[in-house]
Amino acid sequence: MDTKKENPSPPAKSATPYSHGILGKFLHLAGAQWIRDGLHTVFLIYLARQSTSDYGEFMVAFGLASIVLFLGEFGLNQPLVASLSKKFTHKGDILAQYTLLKGGIMTAGWLGVLVFVLWQDYTAGLTNLVLVISAGVGLEALASSFFVAIRVEGRQDLEARIRALAAILGYGWGLALLVAGAAPHWIALFKLIENSVNLVGGVLLALAKTDFTGLTLKRKSLARTWATAKGGAVFVLMALAAILYNKANVYFLQGQAGPVKVAQYSATWELVDGMSILVSNLLLRSVLYPLFVRLWKNDKAEFTRLAGDCLRWLIGMSLPVMFILYVESDRIIGTIYGGAYQDAMWMQKYLVFTVICAFVHNLAAYLMMSQGKERLLLFIYVAGLALNLVLCAVLIPADPLLGACLAMVVTKAAVAAATTIYCHVKMDIAGLRGLLPIGLALAAGTGLYFLSWPLGVREISEFLALVPFLILVKTWRDEIRARRAATS
Repeated sequence: MDTKKENPSPPAKSATPYSHGILGKFLHLAGAQWIRDGLHTVFLIYLARQSTSDYGEFMVAFGLASIVLFLGEFGLNQPLVASLSKKFTHKGDILAQYTLLKGGIMTAGWLGVLVFVLWQDYTAGLTNLVLVISAGVGLEALASSFFVAIRVEGRQDLEARIRALAAILGYGWGLALLVAGAAPHWIALFKLIENSVNLVGGVLLALAKTDFTGLTLKRKSLARTWATAKGGAVFVLMALAAILYNKANVYFLQGQAGPVKVAQYSATWELVDGMSILVSNLLLRSVLYPLFVRLWKNDKAEFTRLAGDCLRWLIGMSLPVMFILYVESDRIIGTIYGGAYQDAMWMQKYLVFTVICAFVHNLAAYLMMSQGKERLLLFIYVAGLALNLVLCAVLIPADPLLGACLAMVVTKAAVAAATTIYCHVKMDIAGLRGLLPIGLALAAGTGLYFLSWPLGVREISEFLALVPFLILVKTWRDEIRARRAATS
């Protein structure tokens, strides 16, 4: 890649993270994600209100399908970013290699899901649903290769347009058939439609906007594919361990208590995990990770400063989100899913603690990958998976719903602690100066909440608890503007 194209400004002038266009790129992708998530939410809410059992089965299917997707996306997109960010590369050959590898992983993952559902002796209807959803979701891993090429060029706006169109077409099909009362496996085709559009659109945009004229897989490139596969193996194993410790409790819960209990857990997990996905997938993976990779090579001082600022913002954002999800769990679940999801209301009060764990861990994980610490991260993930399986085996049989929540919270906390402590020791990203204002805002908010509670109006107490964080955000924004003015 031409140096000017990769990094328009010399590293010496990149004195602040606020000149990297982070907010604009994030907002483009966030807009498309909000469209998709909005349609996904409408789809799931309608389904949940129609049938608790069907909703539980769809969530089992989505959980298994996400394993196929995560293996391809997290497992290979991260090294693909690094490969495409190099100055002198044959991008067409690289993209072809990774697409071939993803196709093999997707096929193997789908066959693995087939073996799992047969082993679990799922009903014919649930088996069919799982296989259709897994095939459709798996296509997104292939499409994401071409979106990565677009992101490296800084054209997240084009990716956002394709994703928005695909979501409208795919979920339009799913909602129409759901309302019409079609069989679940016909409804599930909406994922095939959505991600087929993503794949076609991603290929066309990558060919049009990147600096290669076509996709090739010459003999030498084919020979290098095995080397690429070996280099990406650690990412694939890391992805497998991560997705399994995020989903294992659902399969333990399905085996111990059935789809109705899975529906109760999934109703709140969709809300809580959705917050983490928004930050991890859009801000960290799609915007900041390519930037971190580039800065680690060209400007390590800026890398460290940006990492510290991101940690401060992520912690500051996570606390108000957790507070709202905690205190309003009854209203949120009741309004969205209805009175049949009473268990989800109290479960949300436990699961909110995974939000801050996910925010800080995902940042730490991408920082580690930017520095080539994938093997250490793999060790942490495997340890997290082992811990999670033990917790699930011990806690879920005794109390299925509470056990599923505790297994997830403890695992997330342990993994987040390990990765964040490592990054702090190596880079000093969690300085007292940056975190002290957050602690003061938390203390002030807690005090205002309990002092105003005797008034008997929960809305007043909740608003007052958020005021210190609103002031903190304003202070941070003023700092950003001051830095921008000083470097302009």
